[in-house]
Amino acid sequence: MKLTSKGRFAVMSLVDIAINSVANKPVSLSDISSRQNISLPFLEQIFISLKKSGIVKSVRGPSGGYTFAKNPDIIKIYDVIKAIDEDLKIMGCNGVDYGCIPSKRKTKCLTHNLWSNLSNHIFFFLSSVSIDDVRNNSYESILNFEQSYNSNNEGDCIR
Repeated sequence: MKLTSKGRFAVMSLVDIAINSVANKPVSLSDISSRQNISLPFLEQIFISLKKSGIVKSVRGPSGGYTFAKNPDIIKIYDVIKAIDEDLKIMGCNGVDYGCIPSKRKTKCLTHNLWSNLSNHIFFFLSSVSIDDVRNNSYESILNFEQSYNSNNEGDCIR
């Protein structure tokens, strides 16, 4: 699985707005660009998609910029990534039960179920974490996963 810079920067920019927007006032892309070290033209491309998908709205004028179109506590990370047409699949078979191996075989590859389960975990995690969760650094779902893992594996966690 590869999450591109576009996906990472989209999430980072929205968290920047969540942190730096005072009384729901717009945040300019040039300010985000400076704070997060992201090129302004690249941010403009990202925000076209975010606006089109209804995640942000633009405000014109001298103190214009972007604000959230909906509350950041309901904007899920998966929705942000989907809004910018990011592809998060880690399976080459598009999730079907055949065609994993680029050949004429019509069977699953030997690791199909492993990658399918990993894809599901990633989807559920990103669908459960909001922009507000990232801003507040509160990820209950990952804490529960780590606690469950640690209790079953005596603290041997891969880092």
